[in-house]
Amino acid sequence: MIYGIGTDLCDIRRIAATLQRRGDRFAQRVLGDQEMAIWQQRSAAHPQRGLSFLATRFSAKEAFSKAIGLGMRMPMSWRACEVVKAASGKPVILLHGDLARWFEERQLVAHVSVTDEMDYAAAYVVVEQRGNFT
Repeated sequence: MIYGIGTDLCDIRRIAATLQRRGDRFAQRVLGDQEMAIWQQRSAAHPQRGLSFLATRFSAKEAFSKAIGLGMRMPMSWRACEVVKAASGKPVILLHGDLARWFEERQLVAHVSVTDEMDYAAAYVVVEQRGNFT
């Protein structure tokens, strides 16, 4: 059964401006540990790819927060939700701490898709509730 759907469109230029103003502190606030390592690696090799990575993660977390119906309030937080790649390359949502417990208590599972093109990044999240609903 569908629990919630969320989508988000992010202007990458806005993310770039925020990074210019706040530096790495912005990325540290938004990204979890695994995401941070990837962002630093991509940014060092190709700054635009690092910027796109940060924007897609920002967008995915916004979409996820909408799909679960909490917005950005506890237990939802930027760093408690990470978007990482499965071995197949498919993006998956990895949750931590209170948010992971909240999500599991409700028997939820999330599906995420992210994309970016020049000036924009977008994400779409569908959250399902497992279980027998007959």
